[in-house]
Amino acid sequence: MLNIVDKQKEERIPPVLRLGFRPFFLLAGIYAVLTISVWVWLFTTGSASPLNVPAMWWHAHEMLFGFAMAIVVGFLLTAVQTWTGVKGTSGVKLAFIVMLWLAARILFWTDTPLSVIAIVDTAFLAMTGWEVGYRVVMTKRWRNLFFIPMLLVAASANLASYATVKGMPPFSANALWQAMLWWFMILISIMGGRVIPFFTAKRFQLEAPKPMLWLEVLAILPLVMLAVISFFPLVPAWFIASLLWVSGVAQLVRLYRWQGIKTHSEPLVWSLHLFYLALPIGLIAKVVFLGNAWVSHSLIHIFAMGTLAGVVLAMIARVSMGHTGRAIYKGPLFTFAYLALALATLVRVVGAALWPEYFQIWVVIASIGWCLAFGGFVICFGPMLIKVRIDGHPG
Repeated sequence: MLNIVDKQKEERIPPVLRLGFRPFFLLAGIYAVLTISVWVWLFTTGSASPLNVPAMWWHAHEMLFGFAMAIVVGFLLTAVQTWTGVKGTSGVKLAFIVMLWLAARILFWTDTPLSVIAIVDTAFLAMTGWEVGYRVVMTKRWRNLFFIPMLLVAASANLASYATVKGMPPFSANALWQAMLWWFMILISIMGGRVIPFFTAKRFQLEAPKPMLWLEVLAILPLVMLAVISFFPLVPAWFIASLLWVSGVAQLVRLYRWQGIKTHSEPLVWSLHLFYLALPIGLIAKVVFLGNAWVSHSLIHIFAMGTLAGVVLAMIARVSMGHTGRAIYKGPLFTFAYLALALATLVRVVGAALWPEYFQIWVVIASIGWCLAFGGFVICFGPMLIKVRIDGHPG
């Protein structure tokens, strides 16, 4: 740890507010369980929703901009300290950012105007962008500056999502959800390319493969193009299939080079490879079933649950161990959570695609697996997030 913290001042800050990963990982884990439980209850019972937005809109929005974005923000507010050597956001300022996130989630259950909720939600991302951006610029760590335009895109998409409730933009909410799902796949592709081969090589004393520029471009650029053309429904199917196929094959080759086949003895590592594998499988499967609207729609969840939620679960377990001063590979037994989420993804995707007549059953079973996974995270790692580091260091 760099000498960037006044220890006496640090000790006056509640442990849960000493770095961004602490409150956001904990709240995101709790929120993951609550939102899916509420959504499945609304979906299976047909009960009238007390929300001030359509229930389906809320489900999609909160999975992306509530749960997943909280993890992204917690990661960025933590990682920027490592990238720059500048003290990370903590204390009152961090509490304010957390309150913005929390307020936006709660206000959906009130009669607050959507314009107010949108402003609060956008302020949450804007403050995060500032906290990350000025540290990167101040220290000239330009390699990490790409997060700022990424956050600007996310904030703009979030604002547009509120407008879709009123039918204002010239595109549907579904187009926006699809584009944001690709946004997360781009982010995971970039960050996964940095950390997964590094973690693998370090854990098993292997030589980390050097990234090949042409392979990186073939894997990630089509995802950017897919995000853009989400708003253009008349794009020819052959063009979409080409992008999916190129990216899927490139992602598969890329993942193979990261040597995941050698990681079977370490859950914290093989889980990253397993869930990342959902990305190329999903891309290639979408090519195969591009003409089948129902199966193609069901495949959304291989990206949302498999790639996004899966990589998130594997990463937050690792980060929670490392940044609370623990030996990373001597944590709680957490394999059950990875398996629960993997099985939940299979049930939600394969079950729904092949036996749609039992769709409601598949949704319920998948939700149970999801809640076991993220509820398990809260139980196993939550206490670590609210207590001081066991090694006595700040953070």
